[in-house]
Amino acid sequence: MRIIGIDIGGANTKIASSDGEIIELHYIPLWKDTTLPSSLEDIADKLRPDRVCVVMTGELADCFEDKLQGIEFIMSSVNNAFDCEVKYINSRGDFYESSENIRDLAAANWAASTRLIGTEIGDCMFVDVGSTTSDIIPIKNGIHLAGLTDFSRLIRKELFYAGILRTNLAFLLEKVNVADGDCNIASELFSTTADAYLLLGDISEEIYTCDTADGAGKTRKEAMRRLARIVCADLTEISTDELQNIARQVKERQVELLSESIDIVAKRNNLNRIVSAGIGEFLIEEVADKLGFEYISVARKWGSDISKVFPAYAAAKIMENELMMLKSRKE
Repeated sequence: MRIIGIDIGGANTKIASSDGEIIELHYIPLWKDTTLPSSLEDIADKLRPDRVCVVMTGELADCFEDKLQGIEFIMSSVNNAFDCEVKYINSRGDFYESSENIRDLAAANWAASTRLIGTEIGDCMFVDVGSTTSDIIPIKNGIHLAGLTDFSRLIRKELFYAGILRTNLAFLLEKVNVADGDCNIASELFSTTADAYLLLGDISEEIYTCDTADGAGKTRKEAMRRLARIVCADLTEISTDELQNIARQVKERQVELLSESIDIVAKRNNLNRIVSAGIGEFLIEEVADKLGFEYISVARKWGSDISKVFPAYAAAKIMENELMMLKSRKE
């Protein structure tokens, strides 16, 4: 039986089978003229799953009037694409029932992850740093203790809205230190975190899946040109060493801000263990070391490919485990 999990975000749609043999990441930005319906039909034709379990965060995309419209669009796209059983996971980590509030499906991909982590590992803070956001979810006694909406999690510091690829550097930094002193940052979308981490060697061009800020390529030179623009410079005006230094300052600031949020969540819930996932595991490991917390890597436990699509994998495993439990009861 082939069971696949699907995590539909605003920028990326991630696919994973419960056995970990299928791992796919599709860049499908919902705020554009989205290809989600046709892309899901192609995925269904290619993979032909027996069952599908879905989590989502893409309902927040600003092409939708509100989250409800986004949820309904995503559900319609999925239900029309697959002719097998489809289930959805809500923000409590449970299967959604039609009698429940459909809004509970909003931004629930982390709930699938924490349900699996709570079962497999136990008490911890599950931290998933992806392309766009960072989830910081406390888990105790097998259940998560986080707020049930993005709004509440932002207030509680359980959602830090910065990631490894798509975050505008003007959000993270007000100024940078260059050879001639401190320099204010241009408040424009000139460069994103992907440029900094590409230049530092923390990600490859293959991981750089999102659009670039200027629509140009993803080579080191093109990333350097974008980084130079945040201080209103051309490559003729600023050295490679200075640009490397700017990239390091981006990383240091993101580590600092992520550490602050994790520390608040840790103290509130009396936790000192981090379980990390996502393309930003390298960043989380630095945070854990900075805070002196025990550190467990999903990439080391389940594999780096699964870590990158962990909510999709968790959704598939939850459905598989449910089916196995039902089968054992019957026997």
